[in-house]
Amino acid sequence: QITFGSMFLGKVPVHEEVHQCAGQIYGYKGCIRDFQVNNKELFIIDEALAGRNVENCNVPICDYHPCRNGGTCTSDAEDWFCECPKLYSGKLCQFATCDENPCGNGATCFPKSTRDAVCLCPYGRSGILCNDAITISQPSFSGTDVFGYTSFLAYSTIPDIIFYYEFRLKFQLANHHSALQDNLIFFTGQKGQGLNGDDFLVLGLRNGRVVYSYNLGSGTATIISKPLDLTLNIHVIYLGRCLQKGWMKVDDQKNKTVTSPGTLVGLNVFSQFYLGGYHEYTPELLPEGSRFMNGFQGCIFDVQVRTSTNQEFRSPGTPEGHPNSGRSVGQCKDSPCSLIKCRNGGKCIESGSTVYCDCLTGWKGAFCTETVSVCEPEHDPPHLCKQGSTCVPLPDGYMCHCPLGTTGTYCEQG
Repeated sequence: QITFGSMFLGKVPVHEEVHQCAGQIYGYKGCIRDFQVNNKELFIIDEALAGRNVENCNVPICDYHPCRNGGTCTSDAEDWFCECPKLYSGKLCQFATCDENPCGNGATCFPKSTRDAVCLCPYGRSGILCNDAITISQPSFSGTDVFGYTSFLAYSTIPDIIFYYEFRLKFQLANHHSALQDNLIFFTGQKGQGLNGDDFLVLGLRNGRVVYSYNLGSGTATIISKPLDLTLNIHVIYLGRCLQKGWMKVDDQKNKTVTSPGTLVGLNVFSQFYLGGYHEYTPELLPEGSRFMNGFQGCIFDVQVRTSTNQEFRSPGTPEGHPNSGRSVGQCKDSPCSLIKCRNGGKCIESGSTVYCDCLTGWKGAFCTETVSVCEPEHDPPHLCKQGSTCVPLPDGYMCHCPLGTTGTYCEQG
């Protein structure tokens, strides 16, 4: 309660006789900010004559989780604000670079900064905004890019693969060190739950060796080759399976065989046939035993498959050789950076068909032609205005516009 002369705010001081007449009286619970009587404002604390059980109001706005995109809400007696993660801005962290998507032709937009975006190009497209059409006869994959995405091609599900299949393919490594560590070549299977026991077929590279695994639902069978001969420019793989028995031959190494555990003999897969990488952002959603953490780095070509000894080998896809979709896949031995000139010391980065300029400190924009304002988050060193204040650039520096209840050069004082 707060007393102003004979007027009471919040709760009347209750005597025993009041209870007898009116029953129990409950005081107001909550916050009162602006109080006016006859159009005259009364200063709630300064003009009060007495009071009891009154404390400063802490706005519980953060209890309603107003911040978006992973922002952290902080409130005090006067105000609240969202502390935004990188690449998001606005009172509620609601603005991101890709809200106004500059990328064309169905590209995946990824925010490089609060101002600039990178366009991860779909199959058959290249360039800064993915506006350039390219012809791909020998696809080139770039592994996992700095944003966490793999380049990949996705073909329609291979039919009649249940009891028998044979694959043959060739590949060329782009970088012997990183391309041999934990890299996917192809995958098809049940996916989405990340469970053990899901059917799958996978081929990849791990620690310099080719790894071929499959699970028919009763356990994983795996063949691991000898270390690759890195003096070879092109490597050749031939693999297959008939019921539980699988086999693989790599380059001029001896043929290796394996028999899957359990009693199941059929491979039941529903996903598309992925070449070079995954569509998913994280491989953890794929079945246990099939996970390669990075995409392939290099060129994969002459991929062929058959599901019966009476068939001819054919390329995957419907129509044959045509993928349904893809991301950041280029043409082998072509460099999209040959067509891009980054300015002011920027470095051209290519990831398959995806290409962008990595700018030096102080520069931004698609070609590093724009200067970074002193008030932008990317500026080095960052401005010192406190959260909730507004940084305003000046010809010789900047100033901080402070929110109500704060003062000081950087709005650091209450």
